[in-house]
Amino acid sequence: MLFTDVIAKKRDGHELTAEEIKFFVAGLTDASIPAEQVSAFAMAVFLNSMTAEEAGQLTTAMTASGAVLQWDDLDLDGPIVDKHSTGGIGDKVSFLLAPIAAACGCYVPMISGRGLGHTGGTTDKVESIPGYQSMPDHALFRKVVKDVGCAIIGQTEDLAPADRRFYSIRDVTATVESIPLITASILSKKIAAGLSGLVMDVKYGSGAFMSTMSQAEEMATSIINTAAAANLKTHALITDMNECLGEKAGNALEIAESMEFLSNTRREPRLNAVVMATTAEMLVATGIESNRDAAMQKTDEAVTSGKAAEIFEKMVRGLGGPADFVMTYAAHLPKAPVTMPVFAKQEGVLDAVDAFALGNAIIELGGGRRELNDVLDLSVGFADMAPIGAVLDGQRPLGVIHAADEESAKRVSAMLQNACTVADAAPEPNPVIYKILT
Repeated sequence: MLFTDVIAKKRDGHELTAEEIKFFVAGLTDASIPAEQVSAFAMAVFLNSMTAEEAGQLTTAMTASGAVLQWDDLDLDGPIVDKHSTGGIGDKVSFLLAPIAAACGCYVPMISGRGLGHTGGTTDKVESIPGYQSMPDHALFRKVVKDVGCAIIGQTEDLAPADRRFYSIRDVTATVESIPLITASILSKKIAAGLSGLVMDVKYGSGAFMSTMSQAEEMATSIINTAAAANLKTHALITDMNECLGEKAGNALEIAESMEFLSNTRREPRLNAVVMATTAEMLVATGIESNRDAAMQKTDEAVTSGKAAEIFEKMVRGLGGPADFVMTYAAHLPKAPVTMPVFAKQEGVLDAVDAFALGNAIIELGGGRRELNDVLDLSVGFADMAPIGAVLDGQRPLGVIHAADEESAKRVSAMLQNACTVADAAPEPNPVIYKILT
């Protein structure tokens, strides 16, 4: 079989056979298919999509390209469950949900990804914690999950290796926003993690891959149906991504905001709403709680009691990070040498934000990838982001840039100003949680 024939078949809009998809995944895994052909295939799928059958076959093949974790021998006394987000700006929900869910009786083996397109990656963010092993061996990963209740790691060499290579090529070839490819990428990793349940956070808005509600619903439905075929029970929330989620965006900055949240010092309202709703849905999906109100109360108590913070700290310590990280994070996280507040060009009320442009601005600062092997500056990003509806009176900045140097800070300040629309009156607020699908 020639892979150029497979590319041409998909280029011309035809459905691929299971054998052709397996051939592609095998070539991805052993790198016998070169990157330029993988890129061409990704673009053909991006332009012509895939059927549900094709997406399911791709998911199954990428799952089978590596190891599949087993947990039965650990005799865990709770459900094995995870959450995944389709990506956004300032999305640090994973660092909060994992310890909260663990505090509520779940076991969360969270295998995360790196930055993709304009969105930040959980693995990149957690690597801003000094000493933290984001790529531990299976023995350590399993030990931390059993002893602590959760572990947030990157995709290891032997878990869905075909997806890891495909993911990195899609990131730099403008082929990220494909529903079947996103579905297969997410679920191949989650099924390989040996989960019994999954909760999806499907983002919708200017900073999401799904910019319309119909796209977001299509994405959520695709994941739920494909997961069901693999016997993985999945619930999905469609949540707002028309502005930064929380007050900080950027790798180390988002870890800092997460520590403020877990220590119950500052829980930004939109971030809090997404964290509580997503974690509560995890408890409902696994049967730990029978209704969402009780689940919401339980998740809130996990934060206010300090139990979630304690679990996060144990996780960091178990994976090689500082022992007292939650309380001393400021002393450990990398800090950008330049900070610069940016004010709107006119006074008024913040009416809208192009969150996609914010993601690109973080890439411009060095906090995201332009090319496959880029080394990130984990210290850069935005802090103190003004929410939509904020009064901009010359005293309140749109945000504070954290940059490596003044030149890049000045360049990105214009990008931040151009990403924000100012009006005379506040707009109608967007719902934070649009819909829950099961």
